[in-house]
Amino acid sequence: MKDQLIERIKHRQARVAVVGLGYVGLPLVHEFSTQGFTVKGFDIDRRKVEMLNAGKSYIGHIPSEKIASHIQSGRFSATTDFDELAEVDCIIICVPTPLTVMKEPDLSYIEGTAKSIATRLRKGHLVVLESTTYPGTTREVVLPILTANSALEVGKEFFLAFSPEREDPANKRFSTRTIPKVVGGITPNCTAVADALYSAVVEKTVVVSSAEVAESTKLLENIYRSVNIALVNELKMLFTRMGIDVWEVIRAASTKPFGFHAFYPGPGLGGHCIPIDPFYLSWKAKEFDFATRFIELAGEVNTSVPYYVVERLTLALNERRKSVNGSKVLVLGVAYKPDVDDIRESPAMQIMELLMERGAEVSYNDPFIPELPMMRRYKIPKTSVELSAKTLADADCVLVITDHSAYRERAQFIVDNASLVVDTRNAMSSVKEHRERIVSA
Repeated sequence: MKDQLIERIKHRQARVAVVGLGYVGLPLVHEFSTQGFTVKGFDIDRRKVEMLNAGKSYIGHIPSEKIASHIQSGRFSATTDFDELAEVDCIIICVPTPLTVMKEPDLSYIEGTAKSIATRLRKGHLVVLESTTYPGTTREVVLPILTANSALEVGKEFFLAFSPEREDPANKRFSTRTIPKVVGGITPNCTAVADALYSAVVEKTVVVSSAEVAESTKLLENIYRSVNIALVNELKMLFTRMGIDVWEVIRAASTKPFGFHAFYPGPGLGGHCIPIDPFYLSWKAKEFDFATRFIELAGEVNTSVPYYVVERLTLALNERRKSVNGSKVLVLGVAYKPDVDDIRESPAMQIMELLMERGAEVSYNDPFIPELPMMRRYKIPKTSVELSAKTLADADCVLVITDHSAYRERAQFIVDNASLVVDTRNAMSSVKEHRERIVSA
């Protein structure tokens, strides 16, 4: 069974399913289709499915032309009918793994998908989980669901593995194909089949001894970033109080050719990974009576930063004899990182909500996000306003949250026309005149 599936993969005869057609799933669809595989995309969002089947993309760095070409070639189609899972050979799960309001793992999407697969599971199926989660999820959660009502034996009659997603939207240096792919299976046979699948579409795979190692790898990557970002965020708060420019300190420290890697402060953590993943491990650690103090401290620091930004903005307005209540605040950038249309876990949403709770009249501009989507936690029905001299002048405060290239390129224009700019990203660093209008946060 293993060798037969590997041969089908090598000859591009294996049919691939991608469940969850978001920022992780859609790039995978593109890569597998580009490499000659027939790909079926599954999603519960009928609107997404209809758009894709019409050859339209809803993710900025995946052009519609690419989706249209895959549709026209017959190598890709999307569906909401999960019965079609029975017709494919390899199933890749790319569904969300959010946190509950109590910051505990929410595996409902993984569990729901696993149940959908379980009722269609057959001999020769390969199932790979890519959704970031705590170590043990593949073996302790997914495997029991798949085998609950099946006599199929994992590693012999079907195969199960974990391969963490490593997507970085709009990264010009690395793509899905060039980022090394970590692969770990429930059994050695599972690992071999999953490795064969990914080796067909990425330049390098990194095989590890188990699914648990693969799950832990992704957590380490993001906890490393979370802890270091928390460090510079804390130093930003301290250095601001001391009258020291944290950005100048980082630039100077970066000249050391060894032993230092630069991380940069901001208005809070964003994206689906770094704000969430560390809490998956700290939650799992409690099962082993272990306190993850670094992780939890970093979480405390990073979750406090949006409140710090609002405090800095409040003080800046107070110095100009204005209160937050009744002030017009123009937010520049709501995406979680520059030059992407991804708003997942963006600190902008919380900051906007905090400002509105305090009575501010909030508007926003973002060239990549014309309208704020309805999210699980935040529902702020606003559309992007024009970035004009009048819009800037009408605002009591302009708050820079995302350092889009468009803002850096027009930094002098922004400062010339705004009476007050609170900059959380050092995006106005090139400004020569009216620097007294800029407050770092």
